[in-house]
Amino acid sequence: MSSFGLAASALVLYEFYTLHGLPPLCQYHPNSGGIQLNCYAVLTSPYSRVGPFSLDALAAAWFIINICLSLIVCLAPLAAARLALRALFAWRFVGIAVVPYLVYVELAVIRAVCLYCTIMHAAILVDFAVISYVLFSRRSRLRAVIMGPK
Repeated sequence: MSSFGLAASALVLYEFYTLHGLPPLCQYHPNSGGIQLNCYAVLTSPYSRVGPFSLDALAAAWFIINICLSLIVCLAPLAAARLALRALFAWRFVGIAVVPYLVYVELAVIRAVCLYCTIMHAAILVDFAVISYVLFSRRSRLRAVIMGPK
């Protein structure tokens, strides 16, 4: 899922911040209960930045680090994989902790939803569900291999 999140953030970075246009499917503004599908409103809001960094740039960095940690878990020797798996859980926990705030800002404050932000949020949620299964399910083969049987 991180690859989908990275693709969504990269597309927004390129289309909006480099070409100064809206990404595909963001031109429509259907209204549902006062909440619009309006990427422009979300991407230009004061909530779209943390200091000098756009949230899309931070999301791209988050997904890149997430992918790198996943590769270490799969390809590294056992000791490094074990450490990377724990780091991956912590990293994904940071991501899952931020998503409710971002959804709240979109729905309650800006009253607009960005399609690509929603794709990134979904990718973070699925990634967290996967790492939770890997670490906490007794049926997880990856957990048994890396962490040992419990």
